Amino acid sequence: MTTVRKRSVLSGMRVKEAMRRLVIRLSSDQTLARGINHLIKFKAGALLVTDQKESPCGVVSKTDIMAAFYGGLPVETRLGEIMAAPPLFCYPDEEIEAGLQRMGEHRVHRLFVQGATSDAVIGTFSYPDIVGLLYRYCSTCKKGHRRASAEGSDDNRARVKEAMTPFVISSAAAAPISEAIEVLSAHTFGAVLLTDSSGKPAGVISKTDLILAFHHGCRPERPAAEIMGSPVLSCSGEDLLADALREMLIRDVQRFFVHGDDPLEIKGVLSLSDAARFRSGTCKACIPSRFISD
Repeated sequence: MTTVRKRSVLSGMRVKEAMRRLVIRLSSDQTLARGINHLIKFKAGALLVTDQKESPCGVVSKTDIMAAFYGGLPVETRLGEIMAAPPLFCYPDEEIEAGLQRMGEHRVHRLFVQGATSDAVIGTFSYPDIVGLLYRYCSTCKKGHRRASAEGSDDNRARVKEAMTPFVISSAAAAPISEAIEVLSAHTFGAVLLTDSSGKPAGVISKTDLILAFHHGCRPERPAAEIMGSPVLSCSGEDLLADALREMLIRDVQRFFVHGDDPLEIKGVLSLSDAARFRSGTCKACIPSRFISD
C-alpha cells in the first residue's frame, strides 16, 4: 500500500541551521531586576538559569516576569523563586520539524540547544530564528519566482491572511495595566491591542513593555495608556506574506496587527510564531512537493 507523508519547506533542515549561538544565562540567586536588564540588553525572550555548579536548572521568560509583576513581587526577588524547571532542550543535528513540534506541545517559544554533555548549552532555537531561515530560503527560491514570472501575477505567492491568527485580543487604554496582564495570561499572545473610547486602535502593550514597567516601579493599577507603544504597526491581510515578514525582520518586531479594507479595523495578528507554523516564507511553489509517496 502506498502511504503519503506530508512535508514542508523545513523538512530535512537541522536545528544548527537556524539556532542562535548566544545563550543568556544567570545564576538562580540573581534578581529579577538583573534578569530584566539582560533580557532587554540582548533582546531575548527568556534566559537560562543555572545552579551553584553552573548547571542548567530552569528558565525565566518574559511571561514569568510579567506574572511576578502582576503578583506584586519585588524586583529584588531571586530568579530561582519564579523559574520554570526543567529547561527544554533540543540537539543541533535534530530536525527543525521535531523542534517545532516540541515547542508546540509544550506551548513555548524557544528551546535551548544541548551540546555534547548535559551541562553544555550551545545555543537557543526560537521562532524568530526559524522565520529568518525561512525567509532567506524562500526569497531566493527560483521555483517560486519563476512560476510567478511565467504567470505574470502574484497569485502563487502567500498572503498575510493565510498565515495570520484570525482574531485579536484587546483591552481599553484607560483600563489598568493589570487588566492587560490578565488578558495576555489567558492567551498565548505576546502583545495586547489597546483601544480608545470609540473602540479604535490606540496602542499596543507587549510583554517587553510590561517587564520594563515592572523594572521602573510602575504599579499594575496605573492606566495601560501610560506604558503603551504607539502607533499600532499593521498590514493588510491581502499583503504579500514575504513583504510583511521582511518588514518585521527589518524593524526587529515580533508581530504586525492585520487590518481589512479599513486600516482602523483590526481583524487579526501576524506573529513570527504564526509564520513559523505556516512553514513558508513567501509562496506556494513548494506545496505540490509537500507530499511524499512511500
